[in-house]
Amino acid sequence: MIVERYKKNPILKPNIKKYWETTAVFNCSPVKKDNKIYLVYRAISSNFYHNFADKTMEQSIIGITESKDGINFSKRKQFIYPENDWEKFGCEDPRITKIEDKYYIFYTALSTFPFSAEGIKVAVAISKDLKKINEKHIVTTFNAKAMTLFPEKINNKLWVLFSYNTDQPPTKICFASFDKEKDIWSKEYWENWEKNSNKFSLSLQRNDKDHVEIGAAPIKTKKGWLLLYSYIQNYFTHTPLFGIEAVLLDLKNPLKVIGRTKGPIMIPAEYYEKIGIVPNIVFPSGALLKDNKIHLYYGAADTVCSLAFIDLSSLLDEMLQGKLDELSFKRPLKKPLLESTNNKWEKKAVFNPAAIYLNEKVHIIYRTTSEDNKSYLGYATTKDGIKIDYRDKKPIYSPRENFEKVGCEDPRITKIGNKIYMLYTAYDGINFPRIALTNIKEEDFINKKWKWSKSKLISPANIDDKDACLFPEKINGKYYILHRIENGIDLSARSKLSFNILNYLEENNWMEPRKGWWDCEKVGVAAPPIKTKKGWILLYHGISKNHSYNVGAVLLDLKDPFKIIAKTDKPIFVPEESYEKEGVTRNVVFPCGAVGIKDKIFIYYGAADKVIGVATIKINELLKKLYACRCSKWKK
Repeated sequence: MIVERYKKNPILKPNIKKYWETTAVFNCSPVKKDNKIYLVYRAISSNFYHNFADKTMEQSIIGITESKDGINFSKRKQFIYPENDWEKFGCEDPRITKIEDKYYIFYTALSTFPFSAEGIKVAVAISKDLKKINEKHIVTTFNAKAMTLFPEKINNKLWVLFSYNTDQPPTKICFASFDKEKDIWSKEYWENWEKNSNKFSLSLQRNDKDHVEIGAAPIKTKKGWLLLYSYIQNYFTHTPLFGIEAVLLDLKNPLKVIGRTKGPIMIPAEYYEKIGIVPNIVFPSGALLKDNKIHLYYGAADTVCSLAFIDLSSLLDEMLQGKLDELSFKRPLKKPLLESTNNKWEKKAVFNPAAIYLNEKVHIIYRTTSEDNKSYLGYATTKDGIKIDYRDKKPIYSPRENFEKVGCEDPRITKIGNKIYMLYTAYDGINFPRIALTNIKEEDFINKKWKWSKSKLISPANIDDKDACLFPEKINGKYYILHRIENGIDLSARSKLSFNILNYLEENNWMEPRKGWWDCEKVGVAAPPIKTKKGWILLYHGISKNHSYNVGAVLLDLKDPFKIIAKTDKPIFVPEESYEKEGVTRNVVFPCGAVGIKDKIFIYYGAADKVIGVATIKINELLKKLYACRCSKWKK
């Protein structure tokens, strides 16, 4: 994973012994001074009678604390507090940057109550030693927040980034540059700037329902200026998703975007991020770079300060994928590989095929539906992986047990030893679908003698469990089985393939949907993993917010499949052709079979729950894509 939270989070909590930080301490920003790291942060006081508001209320001020290691902080004290009319109702959310011999702390100044857009502006405090504030100024003449200063001059100018019209959406991320320090708080400068604000804006929203806000001060890297910022999906609804994303800006022209993450690298997950004054918030307010690792300081649930670590190389690799984003599975036929026939058992649809490569042939076992909506399993072969050479006129597997009397669905097949194992979804039309297991001798399979063993249920009752497959070899003496319970993928390791009411597949919550991503609604196994020198390639399907079924990939450790090395940040196969977009279920590509032949992976997939398609990708190209998304340790 790119982001790893500090195990002893949070690093700062409210202090009930100090009235000015009794309620919350959050949105902290770090800076180095001598051999220490100082942190400025927003603190919320206990209730007190406020003269200007003529009521009892809390108030925000800015505190400061210091540390030798950037983790354990002490000597907390008030640093910036209301003194002027333009900040009399609070000082919030500081960002600190050192340039030359001065420390610039930009913050949000509140001048009206009840709070209103016209009373929310940017201010700056300047300190020479972090012991006292030498001067303070109101900066913007308009509604703005979250201003942060680049840590060095660019083209001999001071540059800032900030959120413009934050409280009068739509918000814009904007730049400003200054010839001299005093321009930062020049009323004339900002009045002229606002007339041309569109020239200095940066478009990061993916749609008009989302909201963005500047996070940490930019970090200089060899590839560009790295900006970690807050991206809130569905901001104007009752279910916003607060996430942290990143964008890379050109070193000489910050207005130019070089790369960005395709979704959140972090969302609320831990209890201290989910529970607080404002639940479910992670807000990136400060960052430092040390030994190729970003130390990200963030506010959690608007209550505490927390810390996370980000591998810089992995993050840059993900942001700079470039042409790798264009790589995906290719459709050699541009039409379905298999369609329904007039045979009663496969007259309505054929889809969701398993596949295995044996004796220089691809053997395909596919799901069908009859006119009365009963599911059977059919069989076909292809020598080149694309052209069908043989197709059985009869089903090779029909419902036999009471637990599958309505159908046998979505098979996955694997060869271990001299047996072909088939896992499939068994459905009786009444209870939850369950996973069933059967096998056949390899010799009988090759000779089309369909002598399947008696099938048995391997998942518990009263749980929706589907999409199961078996790894194609034992690892450390154990069988590994992937399956889907509810919305996520589970992985089980078992010494024997024996199951009973006390020994069914267990739930591990191994891989869950990613909120805010293309696979946010549901994930499930596509096909049995393919072994490579770099790891096991596992294809999986993910369901997006708009209910499209797409395909992604993960790379698993060869010796410990529980360990995910890499995961694609974008789908690598999506519905594009008409037969994938229109059918029984719209916008579905659903592979159940994948085989490696020479340097390519062939996937066999159900399209729109109606027909079967085939697509290919080069193995090395997919490995490069996975490498670019998540993995840094292959750099050698």
